[in-house]
Order: sequence, then C-alpha cells, then structure tokens
Amino acid sequence: MRSEFDCELEERLVRYAKIDSQSDAGSPTSPSTEVQLDMSRLLVTELREMGAADVTLTDYGVVLATVPATVEGGPVMGWVAHVDTAPQYDASGVKPVVHRGYNGGDITFADAPELRLSPESSPYLAEKHGEDIITASGLTLLGGDDKAGVAIAMTAARHLIENPNIPHGKIRLAFTPDEEIGRGVDARLPNELGCDFAYTFDGGKVGEIEYETFSADGAVVKITGVSAHPGFAKDKMVNALHMAAKIVMTLPQATMTPETTEGVEGFIHVSEINGGSSEAEIKLILRDFEREGLAAKGDLLRQVCAAVAAGGPRAKIEVDIQPQYRNMRYWLEEDMTPVDLARGAIEAVGLEPRSVPIRGGTDGSRLTEMGVPCPNVFTGMQEIHGPLEWISVQDMALATKVAVELAQRAAKA
Repeated sequence: MRSEFDCELEERLVRYAKIDSQSDAGSPTSPSTEVQLDMSRLLVTELREMGAADVTLTDYGVVLATVPATVEGGPVMGWVAHVDTAPQYDASGVKPVVHRGYNGGDITFADAPELRLSPESSPYLAEKHGEDIITASGLTLLGGDDKAGVAIAMTAARHLIENPNIPHGKIRLAFTPDEEIGRGVDARLPNELGCDFAYTFDGGKVGEIEYETFSADGAVVKITGVSAHPGFAKDKMVNALHMAAKIVMTLPQATMTPETTEGVEGFIHVSEINGGSSEAEIKLILRDFEREGLAAKGDLLRQVCAAVAAGGPRAKIEVDIQPQYRNMRYWLEEDMTPVDLARGAIEAVGLEPRSVPIRGGTDGSRLTEMGVPCPNVFTGMQEIHGPLEWISVQDMALATKVAVELAQRAAKA
C-alpha cells in the first residue's frame, strides 16, 4: 500500500535525477562543477515555494534553509544531503525508470538490454516484492546517492511546514555540493548551519543508523624521471612511468586493496595514474577505521616509494599525503544522544535499528569532526555509483517518516 509520501518522493527523485550534477575532483573551484548549481537553484525555488525560512545559496554552493519551530526551547536539529553525483560513472542524461509493483524477477534496462538487476546479484532486492523500484535506463547511474536523501529531506520539510500542529523545534536544512569528492563541508558551514546536531540522509538499507565511518587520507605521488630521446636513451633515460609501475606493483596486491577487503578492513586504493616518461603522477586514497591503521598505510606508501627511489637514484619521487576526513565514532561515542534519538525514531516507525560501520564517508564525518555531531540515516539506496543503481520508493517513505519522528523527538530532548 502506498503511503502519504510515496507519490511526492517518486516525483521528486525522478525530477532531481534528470539534472546533471556530477562533481569533479580535478576542478579547483567550489563547487567543483557549475552544473551542481542547477540542482541547488531548483531547491532554492522549491524551498521558498513551500514556505521555508532563511533560504540561502551560499557562495560556496550550499543551500541553507529553516523549517520554523512549532515549539520553543528544544535543540536545533539539522538535516543534510548532497546534490552532487559520483564522478566514477556517467551521470549525464539520466532517464529514471519506475518499475511499479516489482514482481520479484530480473529487472531489465531499455538502453542496455544486456544488463540485468536480479535478487541474485543484489540480495536486498528480494525483500522488495510488490514495491516501486526506481532505476536509470542502463547507460548512467541513477543518482539516488544522494538525490534520494534530498527528496526525503525536502518531503519531510514540506510536510512539517504544512502541518504546524506537529510539535517540533527549529530544523536547519543543508544541501551540499561535492560530497562525492570529499569537499562537501566548507569551513564556514558548521557556523552557518547553526544547529546542535544533525543527520545526513545518505545511507542504505532501511533501519540503518550509522555512526562509524572510515578515516580517510588522499595521497599524490609525483615522479620526475630523466628525459632523453628514446633513440639515444641508453644509460640516460629514467622512465617515470616505469617507476610508477614499480610503485603500484610493490604495494600490496593480494591484501589491503578495495577488492580484497571487507568489514572493518582498510585499504590502499590506486585511483589514477597520469603522465608520461618524463613525469608521472599517482593518486591514491588511504582508508582505515582507526587512526593508527591509517597512519600505518601512509607509512607503507612512503616506504614503498623510498625503496623504488633507491633503485633509481636519478629519479625524484615525492609523496604528499593530505587528511580528508576522520571516523565520526571518535566524537559521537562521547555523546550518543543523536544516535539514540534516531534509534528511537526508527523503532517508532516499526523498524529495527541497525548500526554497521560505513566503508566510506559522509558529510557527517567532517561535520562531526568540526563540532556538529552528525550520524547517518538510511534512504534505501542500493548498488550506487553504477548502472545497476536502484532504490525503493517505499524505503524512502520510511526514511521520511523517520525524519518526521526525529523532529518530534528532538523537541522533547
């Protein structure tokens, strides 16, 4: 049976998914792509039309707004979702498809007949019989990560504004750019968000409330070889690409890579190699749930680069490791009130709360580190960052109910 939120959520996600808002890690601007602002400007218009207060698009690309309180005295709560979609797969020209009343079998894709989404490849899908499933058409990702979160926050906000009889405190909304490239939280955001605690709506299966993420660093290895004409290069040339290949092949292969790890195991991921025989650059991401494990991975990378450099002393190898975000657990475990409120809200809508470590990060990781406790709430999104991405409308509706319940519970906190 469709809930009071289903139609609105479906319409919002389909509308939002059609907008190209992919971020770009190679861009120095903020936001990293101008197209993200197409989505942000639409949200500004919709927020003003629904009667939200203090609607602002900041110069760093965040949409801020307020759902005014109906009761005074409680804490200020924030709802956060990101407008950008992942750069790892095509996200332009998205054509959302609604598979109404899913029959339990394989889902096919109009623009990619060879693709199949099945309960065998995506076991959670087996639990969605009879629900309304949204996918893309096979050539792009859907962008439910995190436009589902945007749709949930917008729907819950609209519902509260139109129903002032529901008791709740002040709620601050933030729709961020560039979360997918780790740049969603500007240094000014915690102060301008102005809340006591917040929630990102950026999680997966129903019932999940997550308060533990990877700690993350980004690394760049720059290799300067010795250039020479290849016809006269004997005993002269030092090929930077050969040095890069040695570094990659010396790093762990059978362990400590994304494809060989799970659970709370960390990894070193070679994400990009650029350059030529004279100069080359390797980009990597380092991930671990513990600070010590993350530091150890950085040390291992430096040791490997030093060993390769020793074998080619005329080459120059530089390693630059920069922090990205840290495990939000370090701060949330000092005060679990936001997590406990969410668990209570999840139970109140008839679900069992579950907490598992996120093998990734959210804007909440940075916000928590910067003083705004911000665990992560489910949306239902599945198989993200690829053409098999899907989400259940009914899962989004449950997340919306959790948001409304959270608003009421926070007013009593």
